[in-house]
Amino acid sequence: MKNRKLLVSILAGFMAFVMLFGLIIGVLPSRVNAASSGAIKEQLNELEKDKEKLQAEIQALEDQLSENMGKMEEVVAQKNLIDQEVFLLHEQVKTINEQISAYSILIADKQDELVEAESKLAELNEKNKERIRAMEENGSLSYWSVLFQANSFSDLLDRLNMVQEIAASDNKRMQEMSAAAKVVSDAKEELETEKEALETSREELAETEKTLEQKRVEADALLVELVATGQEFEDLLDQSEDEQAELLLEIAKKEKEYDKAKHEEWLATSVPTPTYKPSTSIPSSTGWITPCSYVAFTSPFGYRVHPISGTYKMHYGVDLAGPTGTPIYAAKSGRVSTASYDGSAGYYVEIVHEDGFASIYMHMTHYIVSSGDYVSQGQVIGYMGSTGGSTGPHLHFGISYNGVYVNPANYINI
Repeated sequence: MKNRKLLVSILAGFMAFVMLFGLIIGVLPSRVNAASSGAIKEQLNELEKDKEKLQAEIQALEDQLSENMGKMEEVVAQKNLIDQEVFLLHEQVKTINEQISAYSILIADKQDELVEAESKLAELNEKNKERIRAMEENGSLSYWSVLFQANSFSDLLDRLNMVQEIAASDNKRMQEMSAAAKVVSDAKEELETEKEALETSREELAETEKTLEQKRVEADALLVELVATGQEFEDLLDQSEDEQAELLLEIAKKEKEYDKAKHEEWLATSVPTPTYKPSTSIPSSTGWITPCSYVAFTSPFGYRVHPISGTYKMHYGVDLAGPTGTPIYAAKSGRVSTASYDGSAGYYVEIVHEDGFASIYMHMTHYIVSSGDYVSQGQVIGYMGSTGGSTGPHLHFGISYNGVYVNPANYINI
């Protein structure tokens, strides 16, 4: 009988050892696989280096884009000047063409005048020749006929004067017509010379216009190239900025992991993680203040149906609801052990007091203290919010004593 009891005891002890060993093995992987704060810090440092490198690349792209924009502005300004010059040249060529047309009309008019003058001169000259031939044929033009036909000496003189006057008149008219013809001819030649000069100017302007047109084509091509290059820079810049945004998200994630790892390491080496245990004795509530003003006491300490998961579980504190941004005060003086973020608690602060107590403040919009700070009772440590696992703005306030959560209602006025 004794041997049987001994065997049962040994088997029971062995089974207890196996169960305990299984629990230990079940816990060990999570501890081994969990990254330490040092390892996460190294990852953060590498990510910071990547961020600096990416920022330098973004800055270089921005500088290149700015330089490219400067070149584009210069080309646009140059192109505008060329366009203005081409326009002015078009106007000059147009004006010269109009002047050439006017000169052509003037030259045509002068040609008509010249033809008319030359025609009159030829007609006058022909008539003079005919009169002279007729007088010669009739024999009435010789001085002898004039002398012999004269009735008297006075008649002779009259006849001689008449012949001289006729000849002088014909010569004068011939000279005047010749002079008029020369004036018209000279004017025509001058107009033709000026027209030729205008033709030369028009040809020179046309060559200049071709050169400017070529420059404008080159400027247009360069502008298109610069626009394409600028688009490439903008695409690369957008890509780099997207990479930077992803990197910043990764850094933020790692920072949360780092804060959580530091908190877990601190809990493992200093204050035990508070757990709920029934307490037979409640310490004195002397020295505590209500951590915030509130409009509703929405959830007490103890078991309840969780508002998010819907499961029946322990609530290790009290919930005090109020407007977002309501100041949160240290309920008692002490040193901040944790100021971090957790997916369930949101932004939270834990304060360790000198008498075995600790207090925790969860779901803040943000905190304004850091781990290691000493805070006085009533000092603002953060502001009421709804971060983490929360259905609305409120403060989850918890108190622990020697690592055991206790009902905060026994220490503050609610």
